[in-house]
Amino acid sequence: MRHRAALGLAILVALGSGAHAVPLNITVTDNAGKPLADAVVSVMVRGTPPLAAAGTSAQIAQRGRKFEPQVTVIQTGTSVTLPNLDTVRHHVYSFSPIRRFELKLYAGTPAAPVLFDKPGTAVLGCNIHDRMTAWVHVVDTPYFAKTDARGQATLDLPAGEHRLRVWHFLQPDSAPPHEQPLRVATSPSGMAVKASLAVTEN
Repeated sequence: MRHRAALGLAILVALGSGAHAVPLNITVTDNAGKPLADAVVSVMVRGTPPLAAAGTSAQIAQRGRKFEPQVTVIQTGTSVTLPNLDTVRHHVYSFSPIRRFELKLYAGTPAAPVLFDKPGTAVLGCNIHDRMTAWVHVVDTPYFAKTDARGQATLDLPAGEHRLRVWHFLQPDSAPPHEQPLRVATSPSGMAVKASLAVTEN
């Protein structure tokens, strides 16, 4: 049975110092203080190109009847290859509005990668193995990262007024990322902020 729950995020932002790039260390936890892995953090910096450089690519493999990685973050304009490394064939698809595609039963690596040219989130599945699920989160900025098992991620940012966004795959598909202003100074500083995301749990 599925039910709605509230997931509280404590986003701890520590800013270092530097003349050009300032390291931004972000820790994402739930209300109980447990680190949240695979949370996507991105920062919108005015004047940076929304599209990835030509030829930018990423890979989501199928191994052990799972997608690896389960969560992928890329910049708009990135091509993704989906090699099947299993001994069984898979039928990979996405019905998400930002990118609809279908790779019918196949083994090995498809000849053409899938281009993600719109921001947002695409949910991937396998028409043969219902338990296989993955998420592709597409952002309009070159400044992005994914939290590790400790709920931590680091970005090098220019000083200025930016916007911080945080997204997690447990949010409903239609829910936008949490967003808030972020001021990055060249002198050491720090701040702690809190956000609340609506998630769906099993």
